[in-house]
Amino acid sequence: MMKLYNANFSPNALRVRAVALELGIDLEIIEVDIRGGDNRSVEFLSMNPNAKVPVLADGDFVIWESRAINSYLASKKPERGLYPDDPKARATVDQWLYWQTIHLGPAIQKLSFERFLKAKFGMGEADQSVIDAELKNVDQFLAVLEFGLAGKDWIAGDLSVADFALASTFMYRVQSDISLDDLPNVAAWIERLEARASWKEAFAPVRALFGV
Repeated sequence: MMKLYNANFSPNALRVRAVALELGIDLEIIEVDIRGGDNRSVEFLSMNPNAKVPVLADGDFVIWESRAINSYLASKKPERGLYPDDPKARATVDQWLYWQTIHLGPAIQKLSFERFLKAKFGMGEADQSVIDAELKNVDQFLAVLEFGLAGKDWIAGDLSVADFALASTFMYRVQSDISLDDLPNVAAWIERLEARASWKEAFAPVRALFGV
């Protein structure tokens, strides 16, 4: 059985758990105590010198970076189409994966850290200047996502690893006061994704950890 080195608060780990569950792939979940320094151990650094989760070990094969992990998992069940073989379809999935990585993900994660996680982890007061800057970015990027979802159930046409990557960005949206009231396409899409059994099961440890 493949092993997933995991931290339940991590959106990156969440998206891997969700994709594995969607595909019906069993993973042995190994919790990594980030605050306790498990990710700085010699053993962990030998797998991922970035000292970050998630990490997937499939026998002797070790891979990190959640989007790469999910592409690998999807390749195990190509018939499910989460990472399509068709070049145009795959390019569209990759487009949204890269966009989430570079634009939407960092902006929302910084906002969530300041508005929610900082206090949860006892890391001081929120920095309003960071909040103000990231709110502008979040508004800009959410408008792009709203446009991208027009007339679609899923961002690349069919359900894909891109939907799970994007959805994980929103895991603390309520606690971070990120409203989707003026974004009907985004709101309907995230509701569809979060209604999936795979997402509910993957999100359960987060709910237990933070009561969200």
